[in-house]
Amino acid sequence: MYDHRTNWFADKPPMWLLGRVGILLLLLIAPSAWAMGPAPTGPIVGHSELDWVKMGINLAGGLAIFLFGMELMTDALKAVAGDRMKRILATMTTNRVTGVISGALITATIQSSSVTTVLVVGFVSAGVLSLTQSIGIIFGAEIGTTITAQVIAFNVTKYALVMVAAGFLMSVISRNNNVRQYGKILLGLGLVFYGMTVMSGAMKPLRSYQPFIDLMIEVQNPFLAIAITAFFTALIQSSSATTGIIIVMASQGLIPLHTGIALAFGANIGTCVTALLAAIGKPREAVRAALVHITFNTTGVLIWVNFIGPMTELITSISPVSEGLEGAARLAADTPRQIANAHTMFNLGNTLMFLPFVGLMAKLMMIIVPEKKVAVKESAKDIPTTDDAPGEIQKPIRLSRGLVRTPSLAMNMLRIKIARRMGHPIQEMLQEVIPAIIEGDEATLRRVEERDSDVDESYARIVTYLGQIGSHTETKTQMQEFTSLVSIANDLEDLGDVIEKSLVHLGREVIRKELPFDDETRDLLGRFHEELSRCLEDSLASVLYQDSAAANRVARQYPAIRELSDEAATLESRRLASDHEDRVAMHAITMEIYDKMRWIYFRSRRISALAGGPEVEA
Repeated sequence: MYDHRTNWFADKPPMWLLGRVGILLLLLIAPSAWAMGPAPTGPIVGHSELDWVKMGINLAGGLAIFLFGMELMTDALKAVAGDRMKRILATMTTNRVTGVISGALITATIQSSSVTTVLVVGFVSAGVLSLTQSIGIIFGAEIGTTITAQVIAFNVTKYALVMVAAGFLMSVISRNNNVRQYGKILLGLGLVFYGMTVMSGAMKPLRSYQPFIDLMIEVQNPFLAIAITAFFTALIQSSSATTGIIIVMASQGLIPLHTGIALAFGANIGTCVTALLAAIGKPREAVRAALVHITFNTTGVLIWVNFIGPMTELITSISPVSEGLEGAARLAADTPRQIANAHTMFNLGNTLMFLPFVGLMAKLMMIIVPEKKVAVKESAKDIPTTDDAPGEIQKPIRLSRGLVRTPSLAMNMLRIKIARRMGHPIQEMLQEVIPAIIEGDEATLRRVEERDSDVDESYARIVTYLGQIGSHTETKTQMQEFTSLVSIANDLEDLGDVIEKSLVHLGREVIRKELPFDDETRDLLGRFHEELSRCLEDSLASVLYQDSAAANRVARQYPAIRELSDEAATLESRRLASDHEDRVAMHAITMEIYDKMRWIYFRSRRISALAGGPEVEA
């Protein structure tokens, strides 16, 4: 049977595919067009010996293998390290240094600063991270991505096919999911190195081709070099891939160090396009996070481009030197490591330079993209919100397609979506429905009924997204969390239905039959309602924060709920013994109201137990 999890292109966005197809076509066509240009007026050494079509095909094929290996390795790394990334994000504080370290660790793990930035944009949209926190992570992501360049700079391409073979066997033969994922990581890394070998072989004839050497002399203009790689990186949406190609060119002695540094600078600017695309259609907070990424990289490049000369001298002095080699051979041996070191130095230096100004940068982003005024309802104060984004609950929280392949992070975001976009309306419904029944308020009952449609709409979106996540859950922990979220969403939807269908119906029966509540019943219903509202509030806090303490408070409310239920039974027994003409009708409706309120408590308790984790009391 076809398993859609193996369809690598299934969830890739159109721009991603278009960019990669486009660049491959350019690589195939451009060399041929160059070769078929005006005939040279004099003899050109080596021109007749170059097969441009073959070179173009080999270069495009090598790039395709390289990109495929990068994506395969990144997907497997995210599957293996998803829970670890979730723990790193869970420890986020407003400490900017912690943010930098976390961003570097996450990016070093998943080998893509673009993916980290897209994750940050999604979490800022969801209110998980504040803008200040996101800035530190974005800074750290640029440091983490230099690990790729450092790995590529090692001359390990001769082991590429061994990695491919071993990784393939691990991913196919093993029944252990973690072993399969590690096999995919090794397979992807082998394809990265093999793609580099193919590209390197395709570029080798250019070492003696004078027109190309002349072109490289022109590219030594740093601003032209930056523009070229910025455009290239924007097309393929991977600065790591661009840096890899730069290192391949350096390994053939085609570019000197100062040109390689300028080309690497351009890759840092081009990667900003991915974050910008991720922010399209997102809330203002996400746009600000994307602008931070653009400002950080672009401003850093504009500053550092003036110091390429001193930077070249410094990198040359601190990088290893190959003994016994001269000329192009020495350039080919030493430049790849020097470019990788320069790439690391740029991003590390850039972070240290901007880090003291995180608060100022956050304020600048707030000025560039000002907050849109949103009317926050008074009742919003009754649902827990994140400390970093009070009042965010009234804003729509979008579900990120980019997180589907990282189930732990996707479920972390979805947990917030469930608590706010389902839990908040239900809490408002509960707050209003009991007073409306007591007072016979038809308008409020109608409003409660209408609010349930919002809950149903959010529920439909959530279960659809859960279905997408479910196809990517691999580990036992992920499956347990997935099952809990499905149950929580179902239980909240049931809560909404009970309030909308049962309690609203009972309220209308009270109005239709003109049944009055005596003072004693009003008081008891009010106290029961107060306890129930507190339980639901704690239940939603346990969902939002995975707070076992809040979940335990719900469990410990059971004696109070039981005492109120016993008091209600006693009161209603006395009512039946009275001689009031409406005693039977009032008894039936009132006992059913109490019954539904008890049901809401037990459902709230189950939700909190599912959300709070294993530390919740039985």
